Amino acid sequence: MLDAALSALGTLLTPYHMGMLIFGVMVGLLIGILPGLGGIVGMSILLPVVPHLDAHAAFAMLIGMVAVIPTSDTFPSVLMGIPGSSGSQATILDGFPLARRGEAARALGAAFSASLMGGLFGAVVLTLILPIARPIVLAFASPELFMLALLGLSMVGVLSGRNVLKGLIAAGLGLMMGTIGAAPAVTVYRYTFDFPYLIDGIPLVVVGLGLFALPEIIDLLIKGTTISDVPGLGRGWWDGVKATIEHKWLVLRCSAIGVIVGFLPGLGGTVVDWISYGHVLQTTPEADRDNFGKGDIRGVIAPESSNNAKESGGLIPTLLFGIPGSGSMAIFLGGIFMLGIEPGPGMLNENLDLVYTAVWSLAFANIFGTGFCLLLSQPITRLTRVPFKTLAPFIIMIIVLAAYQGTRDWGDFVALLLTGIMGWLMKRFGWPRPAALIGYVLSDKAESYLFISVQRYAFSWLLRPGVWILGLIIALSVGAGVFWQTHRRRSGEGEGKGT
Repeated sequence: MLDAALSALGTLLTPYHMGMLIFGVMVGLLIGILPGLGGIVGMSILLPVVPHLDAHAAFAMLIGMVAVIPTSDTFPSVLMGIPGSSGSQATILDGFPLARRGEAARALGAAFSASLMGGLFGAVVLTLILPIARPIVLAFASPELFMLALLGLSMVGVLSGRNVLKGLIAAGLGLMMGTIGAAPAVTVYRYTFDFPYLIDGIPLVVVGLGLFALPEIIDLLIKGTTISDVPGLGRGWWDGVKATIEHKWLVLRCSAIGVIVGFLPGLGGTVVDWISYGHVLQTTPEADRDNFGKGDIRGVIAPESSNNAKESGGLIPTLLFGIPGSGSMAIFLGGIFMLGIEPGPGMLNENLDLVYTAVWSLAFANIFGTGFCLLLSQPITRLTRVPFKTLAPFIIMIIVLAAYQGTRDWGDFVALLLTGIMGWLMKRFGWPRPAALIGYVLSDKAESYLFISVQRYAFSWLLRPGVWILGLIIALSVGAGVFWQTHRRRSGEGEGKGT
């Protein structure tokens, strides 16, 4: 294996292959900066080039592109409050408030350095786990995947602030939105109201932009100010790098979460950032939680480190079983087939050098991507001092174009407007938008896995050891959330009586 790793490194370091890697990185940076596109669009753009390249160059280009999107998509999330991709939505909660306080450079510095550490951690784990990945992946059947979806929903209580009931109602609203369209298991169309657009449901990009992007634009236009409320750019990106180093154990924990969620097919980037954000909230002492959602640097570090690590996890089922862990990995799998390579356990014997090319490409792409983003962070953060009425037309145009990529139907515009109004009302009256988005994202997955579990195992799936272990984790998570909520409420009542 060492010989294969060194051989792959030597191949990648040639000018031709390194040039293809850097080309993929630059495409990924551009895709990430433009909101709402993501890895699927990037892979689709580069796929026609694949047949004209050798296998090592194709792997370097495609992995270089997809590896840096979770890094560069931080720019719109932090600077404009617009999710750069589905995996950068949790970053908005604390990244955008930091930008509004004049600390955009600090937020970006923390995000990029956390992304680098998460990406490198993922590459190391990918190297170590490949020989033992098969039994781990096969241990997760539909019952365990259903329990993982419930684990994501259990984060609702943690992300609901002081009012868990509002969080549960918001999550229920998200679950209802997720059931619009065709049922995942039977031929039934729900809540379509005879509108053809709703047959396939509302696209995730539309819901994400409506809940998080439009409400911030409306508020800034009403105030008539710049994005940042404080003159200057703050303390700079180096303070963000130091913050990441200070919270290195948080980075490692969230990177591990990213790898684990990444290699489970069907979950991927749509939930990993929320799970990591919920984790940092749960592991933070009660007295130190109040700043989350208002500009806590840990709320940027946690999701960004897991986002980059998940790409390494997604490669495990893609390469070893031909099972794509995400939409972008599905297109990457198509690229592998175009090269005449058959993914599966045999890759560890017949194409081990290509597997290590993927590992080295991940590592180098994260280094190059972080370096480019850090170089760009200072000039780009100056956008936060431009009057927002000047930026608004351009930002709205980007949002509308990104939403139109959902189905390329006029219905995308109507859905964007309606979800945007709903998102603004939720923000205005203190309803947790992350809870609604989590409910929407996990609705289809939870329903599909539950249906398959009952059909295949009847009710005996409840007796599986993995289900019990995950159920215990969920119970502990919910119990901790209820305990802290009760403790906070009692503390508030005690302070009120004391005054």
